[in-house]
Amino acid sequence: MAYWLVKSEPFKYSWSQLVKDKQTTWDGIRNYAARLHLRAMKKGDQVLFYHSNEGLEIVGIAKVAKEAYPDPTTADDAWVAVDIKAFKALKKPVTLAILKKDKLLENMALVRLGRLSVQPVTEIEWERVMELSGS
Repeated sequence: MAYWLVKSEPFKYSWSQLVKDKQTTWDGIRNYAARLHLRAMKKGDQVLFYHSNEGLEIVGIAKVAKEAYPDPTTADDAWVAVDIKAFKALKKPVTLAILKKDKLLENMALVRLGRLSVQPVTEIEWERVMELSGS
């Protein structure tokens, strides 16, 4: 199993909306690196859900429900989407400020490559985020 992080602005699509919807299509990604990550996601992989621009915090865990398929928001078949489903909220959100101060997370993609909307997360990073969240 691999670990990932996806980012969304809460006013566009929030964690609470994913919980309400139970599952959603993660589409509209138009970054080449993020596309590679979407293609690498496997069913059952766990995904940190990060609120960007507002909140700046990891708030929940989703799981990949359906692996990469053609993005329905474009006719260009080079782009892909995945389906994710809500798994559980973190006991305590983990803010970007906390992540940046943590030596174990200094190489985390979220800290180094802030603009990338879909990112890999190492097992060590995942475990540290779980510790920081009390989960």
